[in-house]
Amino acid sequence: MSGLCCFIRKNRYDMEHQVAGGTPLKALPIERLPREKLLALGRSALSDEELLAIFLRTGLPGCNVLELAARIKQAAGSLAALGAMDADELGALHKGMGKAKAATLAAVFELGQRAAREDMIRHQLATAESVYNLLVGEMRYETQEVLLLLLLDSRGMLMRKERIAAGTLTRVLVHPRNVFTPVLRYNAARFILVHNHPSGNATPSKADDELTRTINVAAELMCMRFQDHVIIGAPTAERRKPYFSYAEEGNLASLR
Repeated sequence: MSGLCCFIRKNRYDMEHQVAGGTPLKALPIERLPREKLLALGRSALSDEELLAIFLRTGLPGCNVLELAARIKQAAGSLAALGAMDADELGALHKGMGKAKAATLAAVFELGQRAAREDMIRHQLATAESVYNLLVGEMRYETQEVLLLLLLDSRGMLMRKERIAAGTLTRVLVHPRNVFTPVLRYNAARFILVHNHPSGNATPSKADDELTRTINVAAELMCMRFQDHVIIGAPTAERRKPYFSYAEEGNLASLR
């Protein structure tokens, strides 16, 4: 019986560490295997591909699990892009991925994003950079413009996040009541508008200026504090910061 158990354990180890046609991972020194390396050196010592391999668990015909991890990251374009994909998109990155592997990766990335948001909720959103850090993982890879409303308490702590509008590739349409109804309902002391530019260029458009002006004037009339309007994009040659902030640029007052 003990011999049979050893055979089963060996078979399971081989399934997890190698596949036909790929380089067998069991040929590597044990300290270079992803799980063993994590246990010995800590999670920060692992590469992106090694961390992905732990969740993928097994490879596919023609590539071992580390090679599979490298291929799907390359197919996505970046780790950030990989993290923004849903299970169906992840499954389409490599032939034979399967629903189980795709669902596991989608769940892992979602947990990471939730942990980041939970951590940010404990802190003040006092700067545009803090807003960007909170939402970039969620918004940067949207294929259309999305407008979010952040409701803050009197200390600037995040109370609630509302998705209030979505639009086209280049424009989002919103009525002021979509902004002010949640502000009143949840008795927020101040609020921030955030939207993305799918092109990556965070420079505001005329439509962005007009929306900001409309909300700014209405907020002043209603004695509400409009803290900022942040546009999430990516770094460009013209703009080093991956976001634009009306408050930081001093544009909120000039748009009244």
